[in-house]
Amino acid sequence: MHTIKRTILVTGASSGIGRAIARNLLRQGHHVIGISRDSGKFIRQMDNFSPVQLDLSRLSDIPQKIRELEQAFPEIDAVVFCAGRGQFGSVEEFSYAQIESLMTLNFTSQAFLVKALLPALKRKNHGDLIFIGSEAALKGSRKGAMYCASKFALRGFTQALREECAKSNVRVCLINPGMVKTAFFEQLPFEPGDDQSNFIDPEDVAEALSYVLNSPTQIVIDEINLSPLNKVVKFKKP
Repeated sequence: MHTIKRTILVTGASSGIGRAIARNLLRQGHHVIGISRDSGKFIRQMDNFSPVQLDLSRLSDIPQKIRELEQAFPEIDAVVFCAGRGQFGSVEEFSYAQIESLMTLNFTSQAFLVKALLPALKRKNHGDLIFIGSEAALKGSRKGAMYCASKFALRGFTQALREECAKSNVRVCLINPGMVKTAFFEQLPFEPGDDQSNFIDPEDVAEALSYVLNSPTQIVIDEINLSPLNKVVKFKKP
């Protein structure tokens, strides 16, 4: 398949799924602009990679930062939304500030980014908005009320956004992985089981994204659900 070399903005590019996606895109010869909260995590310079420091939880910083990015990189024609975090517990266990913080990072910041980026993308010959969602956007689960709410919100947003972009050359896709073996679980009381069939590797998500990105421009891949063959949850000892 012929790959069109593109300039792609990736959020959450310093770790986990975002890092795997950025690396995969760089191997394909794309120019990657990697957003992270701490650009110091990118410890070595790489060809075609431009690190950008932006804390997406600071919503008021987003519009100006995107204006600066569009001036510095007017070629941006694809955005991959990977930034997010997990927090689980019953609703009563969340503070009001924690509810606001989780929704801000997992949903509202992404809506801000789209609002800021979409006008320029619509003027391109071809553009892509690809969101990394979660299986938590498909079904609510115990101890997951707030996390699921953030991912359900993102899914509804992408479905409506797809309709809004239908008359333009901007495609919208949502990828919903199950449990991916990354540092996502380091601060959580559970993790996927140890067997290879119990989890997805971040590189698997990166490959799915490449399939979407490299598909013929007249095709829209609405949504992809990726699941491990056997879903096993392992609870950590306190």
